[in-house]
Amino acid sequence: MDDVLMPPFQTKVAVVVRDDLESWQRLNVTAFVAGGITAAHPQLVGAPYADADGTRYLPLLGMPVLVFEATADQLRAARERALRRDLPIALYTSDMFRTGHDAANRAAVADVPGDALDVVGLAVHGPRNAVDKVVKGAHLHP
Repeated sequence: MDDVLMPPFQTKVAVVVRDDLESWQRLNVTAFVAGGITAAHPQLVGAPYADADGTRYLPLLGMPVLVFEATADQLRAARERALRRDLPIALYTSDMFRTGHDAANRAAVADVPGDALDVVGLAVHGPRNAVDKVVKGAHLHP
């Protein structure tokens, strides 16, 4: 069996954030949606870390995460392409910036039809080619 955490990677993790967000928002969205990928794909998590002094650290995702920026229209298109390819999506909407906890975040998404969500960030994990097609048009984040 291939080790999913050893290159060459057969899959890819991509995060796409909207290009008009403040820096703190981009970082916040990236952290949230990367957490969604981690929760959905525990096999992507490596072993815990330890330094030479024996201090232990938490495990991390064991593969690179490519972070892209895109316009609102490009994000809508990426969401649609991921859905058509049956790739699970971690999602963050603009309404979630106004909530204060997880249940309120889920309610903010549940109140809006999918095609009307104001998506400000998303993450996908899947076969490299499929993820490349999902993020088509987005640019690597500077």
